Parts: sequence; C-alpha cells; structure tokens
Amino acid sequence: MTTTHATARIAARVAVAASCAALVALTVWAVGTASTGGQAWNGDYADVRGLISWLLAAVSEPQYYVVTAAGAGLLLGGLFAHLAPRRWAGFVQACGSGIWPWVVASALTSFVAGVLLWGWTLRYGPWQPLFAPLVAVAPAMVVLYGPNLRTCVTAAVSGALLTPPASILAVTYLCTPWHLPPVVGATTGMWTSALVAFWLCRFLPWMPAPGAWRDAPAGAPPVTGPLWVARRALADFSEAQFFGNEWASAAMLLGATLAYLTSPAQLAYGSGLFLAVLAAQAVTALAGVLIWRRQWRARGFYPTFVPVVSVAPAAVLACGGTAASVVLGALAGALVAPPLAAAISRRLPGYIHPFVGNVASMSLSAATIVPILTHIPGVSV
Repeated sequence: MTTTHATARIAARVAVAASCAALVALTVWAVGTASTGGQAWNGDYADVRGLISWLLAAVSEPQYYVVTAAGAGLLLGGLFAHLAPRRWAGFVQACGSGIWPWVVASALTSFVAGVLLWGWTLRYGPWQPLFAPLVAVAPAMVVLYGPNLRTCVTAAVSGALLTPPASILAVTYLCTPWHLPPVVGATTGMWTSALVAFWLCRFLPWMPAPGAWRDAPAGAPPVTGPLWVARRALADFSEAQFFGNEWASAAMLLGATLAYLTSPAQLAYGSGLFLAVLAAQAVTALAGVLIWRRQWRARGFYPTFVPVVSVAPAAVLACGGTAASVVLGALAGALVAPPLAAAISRRLPGYIHPFVGNVASMSLSAATIVPILTHIPGVSV
C-alpha cells in the first residue's frame, strides 16, 4: 500500500512538472507567434493559432485587459513566484496554500475544456463569458479538497460543464434586458454553478472531506505597515485567478502596459479606456486594503480584491472613463464589496469554498453601484 501511494505521488508530481513545462512552452510559443494584443477568435476550432492566442489573452479577462502579453505575464509571474526562494516569493499563492501548480493546472484544464465545449456560442455574438471556468469552480475545489489527481480532474470537469452555460445564460437573460454590466452575469454564473458543483461533491465517493488535507496551523497575523499595504494592493490584482501574488500581478501589469504601448485600442474590450480602468483598479485596491487592514490583521485574509475585478472597471466602462467614474467607482467598490463578500462567505456551509461569497458580492455590488453611478449627473459622459 505504501509503495502504491508513493508511486501515485511521484506520478502526480511528474504530471504537475510536465504541466508547468507545457505552460512555459505554450506561453513562449504563443507570444512569439502573436502580437502582444492577441488574435480574435470566433469559435472556429480549425483556427488553432487564433484559438491559442485567444486563450492566453482571456487569462487576463477578469482584469478587463484581454491581451496575450498580460495573460502570459500573469502565468509566468505566478510560475516565478512559485519557484523563487521563500524570502523573495511574495505572498503564498492559491489562497496561501502553496499548491499553485495543482490549482493552475486544474483551472487551465477547465478553461480550455470549457472553451472547446462552448466556444461555438461565439458564432451568435462577438463575446461570451467563456473565461469564467478559469476563476471559478476548478481552482476553488482544488484549494478546498486538496492537491490530488482525482480532485483536480473532478474540479476541471465540473467547471467546464457547469460554469460557461450558467454565465452565458445570466448575461443573456439578466444583463442584456436589464442593461447591467456583463460582469454581473459572468459572476452570477460562477457562484450559481459553484453551488451546484460543491453540492454534488458531497455525493461523490472519491472526494475527500473538505479541508481535511490542510491541517497546518494558522500563520501569524500580517504586519500591516506601509510596505505591506502596497504589496497587498498589488497582489490583489491577481487574486481573482487564485494567484494573489505581487510577482504575478506585476508581470501581468507589465504585459498589459507593453500591449497598450504597441496597440492601445485592443485593451479593455477595445474601449480605449485602459488607463482609466487601471487607475480605478489601483485606487480601489489601495483604498480597500487601507480601509480594511484591521480586518486583514484580525482574520489573516479579507476579500479586498473583489472591486478590483468588478465594480471599479465596470463603472469606468459604463460611464465612459470620466474622472468621477474612476474615483467614485473605486471608492464605492472598496467600501461596499469586501464586507459584503466576507458576510456572505461566513454564512456558507463548510463544503462550499468562500470564493462563492466573493463572486456573489461582485454580482450584487456591480448590479447596484454601477447603475447608480450612471444616473448621477456629471459621472457619465
């Protein structure tokens, strides 16, 4: 039995190492064969180069960048942080668990499988929330149930099957008729599909008890000084993808900036508002960490990243990038979204990962704050 378990562990480590190597090779290939902005893809599976470039660009879609260089930067930055000596690695990725290879492997597998299953929906419109599995069921399930092959596969399959159709339906039948930001529908699909997936896990005999694998004692409360505040605000840029690391965020932002310098019209869904989106995200990240740092100190984690990928950029796009929309959207998001996310997460049963509360807060906060801002005189263009 011991030999069997040892063989399984070795095989799993080899699979994870191979996945990391494939990730690096794929990233280098895609960046070398495409522009920093990426290529359009309309659901044609025969267009392999366009599909791969589109996939890499969509890795940064939660931040509204959607360019190849930003997606590549995020993945390579996360890999660097995972391999770097602990002193220089920054915040531990994957919700502080350190199982980044398992989390990113499951998330990417779920994302690619979801696109292969549901990419045909792009034929009926220029955009669908196909990026959703990357930041939803798959990574959350691996963090909750642990780093093993059965959990990884179950998480990837669940996310690919459930999250894209739920998000597509929410965007189509909730956002479009009610004129709500698309992020409301995308995140609604994330939390509804996650509730179904985690509920089903209770009846799968091969799934371990939730959280049983992670029995390490809690670390010391963070020292929330000025340097920590700056680092945490930067790390929040990549928390949506379960990275939450300064190196990953910095590499992603560097890639986005390079793409902006070469082709500014491609970022932020072609709106030309990348700088306004980035400014709003920076303000809401810094304000959120400053406002809620006592909660960080008391709890060890607080979802201050929530408005970075929801209220702040959505307000900028909805209001045309005015200075008022940047400031008001950022501050309103920082004040409302994190405590709402924490309140919802605290009320979830133990078999559901708290990310459900975070994305539910994204839905509710964006659905209320953004429409209000659009009706305030002087905020919209």
